[in-house]
Amino acid sequence: MNAKELVKKAEEARKLSYSPYSHFAVGAVILCKDGQLFQGANIENSAYPLCMCAERNALYNAYMHGKRKEDIVALALTADTDGPCAPCGACRQVISELMPKDAKIYMGNLKGDIQETSISELLPFAFSEDDLK
Repeated sequence: MNAKELVKKAEEARKLSYSPYSHFAVGAVILCKDGQLFQGANIENSAYPLCMCAERNALYNAYMHGKRKEDIVALALTADTDGPCAPCGACRQVISELMPKDAKIYMGNLKGDIQETSISELLPFAFSEDDLK
């Protein structure tokens, strides 16, 4: 599945967003080696710290279905932004632990713009299990 197709799947997931406060709907999708897709959308709460981003929901969805780091090929996300939508800092940290370092990350928007990146580009000094030793 190519980047454009993955971003389209993220657009489908975006329709499931619950974002009554920010009105900033985000969709994400995880692609696994076996071709399975796992969607996520941002879910807000009036107690803002309890909100959950689309990217983490997609990753957690994959993990809850038995997938692990070595199964993941790519993550795509999209929102109604001027340029490609990038993951927030919290999502970058989670992505750095739960996705392989060589996995593709496709950041898109509803205009069809797509930017390919990697977790090492998004979070070059990620906190990891090595820091806990």
